Amino acid sequence: MKSKYVMLASALVLSVATFAQKKELKAAEKAVKDGDAKEVLNLLKAVEPVLANATDEEKAQYYFLKANAYLDLVDKKVDTDANMAIAADTYKELIAAEKASGKLKYSSQAATSITKIKGLLINSGVAATKENNNLEGAKKLYEAYQLDKKDTIYLYYAASTYVSAKDYDKAMELYNELKKINYSGKGTEYLATSKVNGQEVGFASAAERDRAVKLGTHEKPRTEEIPSKRGEIYKNMALILVDQGKIAEAKKAVADARVTNPDDSSLMLTEANLYLQTKDFDKYKQIITEVLAKNPNDAGLVYNLGVISANANDNVEAEKYYKRAVEIKPDYTNAYINLAVLKLQNEKVLIEEMNKLGTSDKDMKRYDVLKKKREDLFRSTLPYLQKAYELDPENTDIVKTLSGVYSALEMTAEKNALKAKMKK
Repeated sequence: MKSKYVMLASALVLSVATFAQKKELKAAEKAVKDGDAKEVLNLLKAVEPVLANATDEEKAQYYFLKANAYLDLVDKKVDTDANMAIAADTYKELIAAEKASGKLKYSSQAATSITKIKGLLINSGVAATKENNNLEGAKKLYEAYQLDKKDTIYLYYAASTYVSAKDYDKAMELYNELKKINYSGKGTEYLATSKVNGQEVGFASAAERDRAVKLGTHEKPRTEEIPSKRGEIYKNMALILVDQGKIAEAKKAVADARVTNPDDSSLMLTEANLYLQTKDFDKYKQIITEVLAKNPNDAGLVYNLGVISANANDNVEAEKYYKRAVEIKPDYTNAYINLAVLKLQNEKVLIEEMNKLGTSDKDMKRYDVLKKKREDLFRSTLPYLQKAYELDPENTDIVKTLSGVYSALEMTAEKNALKAKMKK
């Protein structure tokens, strides 16, 4: 008999608690309508101790009211970052609870609110980076990604921003996450401009972007095709590893990426640049040659081959590559400059021999031969220097060298004209 009374008493307590729970939820709903977020949260605290005994519908209502209250505080700019995080987590709890129960009353509204929070995080992150607060910006962008892991572009943005913040360990962590999901970034980007700060941001889908436009938080929707970002990702990973002295790991990371993505030319360039930085010029040249076989009209790559050849004292090959670079890109200023440098390097040998000569007839005849060679050398240099000056007339090094060549060739009129232009 005694145990029956105990059971009856327990049931009575449960009944009273459930009645109080319903009462508090109803009061909280009224406080929401009155716009009193703090009162909503105070009322919900009374529900928390007995929430485990609530029905699925009551749990969903509790999460919905709680999340909305915290989002209201965000809108009122009260402890924005902390309240935004709580609101987002609570909306996710709501969606999970309704998914488990199979009764989806609030999930759609919760998803819309999460989209709003994500937009706020993105806007805040972008604003932070504009103020050179890259660490804060990276954190916000990563939080935006965690709200919707289908929207992987923000994982990429967060990783890149951590690089800018020089937090290389965190950047590497995120890059490894991108590597794990084989992220490329290639595809279609759905963009719209935030009405809050005028910044253009991307969305995971056209539907999500259009939802933000309908909500009134964004405007000017547009769509853009974007290239693969794998090359940049692995380049940054390699740079971080090189900075940490892990050269072998850097090379392996990029080589592994190439095996997985053999047709991604951006990865080939990344691997080539890695070997360039580590001064493995033969390997660099080998990879660049592979790239050029696929894209023979890349003036920058051809130019780099010229630089590598010049560093290896192979001036014949260097000249060939520089000339090819300007064939592809006639306004390639640096290629013209380097062609002139190649020619002028030979002057030193001529001058040294001329200075060693005496005054005998034999030496004087040799002197005249060397002088003629020097003049021919300068004449062969002139077209490149003149073109470089035409393309970059403000470059003082070009002007100084061109003026010196004019003097050596006794081209007084041209030198004076150049001097007059510089005075203007």
